[in-house]
Amino acid sequence: MRSIGVSNETSWSLSQYLATSTDNALSRIVSIQNSYSLINRVFESGLSEFSYREGIGLLTYSPLGMGSLSGKYIGGARPKGSRMEQYANFMPRYRNSVTETAIEQYAALARDYSLTPTQLALGFVNTRPFVTASIIGATSIAQLKENIDSIEVNIGEELESAINDIHLANKNPAAA
Repeated sequence: MRSIGVSNETSWSLSQYLATSTDNALSRIVSIQNSYSLINRVFESGLSEFSYREGIGLLTYSPLGMGSLSGKYIGGARPKGSRMEQYANFMPRYRNSVTETAIEQYAALARDYSLTPTQLALGFVNTRPFVTASIIGATSIAQLKENIDSIEVNIGEELESAINDIHLANKNPAAA
C-alpha cells in the first residue's frame, strides 16, 4: 500500500481528505509537512491535536526559522555565505522587530540553560508529541553535528515554562 503526505494544509482540508479517502478506500495520509518552530507555532492551533489523534505525523520544515533561531543573525549580523547574506530580501518574516526580539530572548534563555540557540530550538521541536521528524539544513559538518545532537536535549518543566512565557509575549512573529 502506498502512503500519502501533504504540505501546508489546514485542519479542514486534512479532515476532508481523510473522509474522502475512507469513503472511497483510498490511501490514508500519514504525514503533514508544515512550518513549525519557536517563532511559528501556528501548527499548535488545531492541527497538532487533529494530526496527533489521527496518527498523522508532522514533518517540520524551518525548525530553525531559516537559520534565524541559531542566533547567527542577532543584531543585524549577516555572516558571509549565509542565506540572509546571499538573499538580502529573502523571508522578511524572519527580520521583523518582534521576531528579532523573540529570537534574542530565546538565545538568552538557551545560554541560561547552557545550550546553544540551535539546541534549544531543535530540542523544543523534537520533544513535541505530534512531531515525527524535523527537516534540518546544514552547510557544515559542525552544524550537522549540532543539529543531530539536539535530539539529546531535555526540555524540562521549568524550561518549557520559560519558552512558553517568551512565546506568549511574542506570539508567532514569523507565521506566514
